[in-house]
Amino acid sequence: MSISRRNARRSVRVLGLASASAALVLGISGQALACNISEFSAEAVCNGGKGSIVVTDKDFSGQKATVTVYLENNGADEKKIGEQEVTGTKAGAQITFDEDWKPGATYRVSVNVPRFIKNKDITPNLTTPATACAKEEAPAPSASASETVKPSPSETKPAEESASPSDSASESSGAVAPASAVPSNAPSAAIGDSNLAETGANSNTGLIAGVAGALVVVGGGAVYFGMRRRGAKTGS
Repeated sequence: MSISRRNARRSVRVLGLASASAALVLGISGQALACNISEFSAEAVCNGGKGSIVVTDKDFSGQKATVTVYLENNGADEKKIGEQEVTGTKAGAQITFDEDWKPGATYRVSVNVPRFIKNKDITPNLTTPATACAKEEAPAPSASASETVKPSPSETKPAEESASPSDSASESSGAVAPASAVPSNAPSAAIGDSNLAETGANSNTGLIAGVAGALVVVGGGAVYFGMRRRGAKTGS
């Protein structure tokens, strides 16, 4: 009976140790599977020319975590950027902190999950890229319709100096306006004297003299024959 009791006690002890070990292992593994700081990550990104900090939670157990971001300066917190809550997923749940970060800046990201993570930091601290986000340039204003059709000074000058429609008409008709427009005190030549001023081939003096001579001959002949007829009648 004494040997059986001893063996029974040993068996109980072995079972107790085994159960305790199993419980410890299960507890540790449960905590590891539930939530771990290694499941959190942070990065500095650019969005539309502005900087931001994105924190990703890949805790598939669905624990709600509180994430706080601080700007660091010489190893100390200089400014609190913001604080948000996130519920992790296996694919990764993300939260974004608007922060126009400067190149080479350092940020501390702290995570708190009740019963699992007690205000632990994501290690190492987040260091922003060496190049700042490129600012988006505003589009250049398009030229208005009045500006596109507006002629240059060199193009408008000939139009301003061009002759008026009446001037163009007078020039095309061939009228010499300046000669008639100038007044003169000299008497105008008579119509009948216009040929007297002409010389050379345009003169009619010879023709007029010939006609006059012919008329004198015809007239003299008519007088002669008339006188003879009168003398003949008187003698009879």
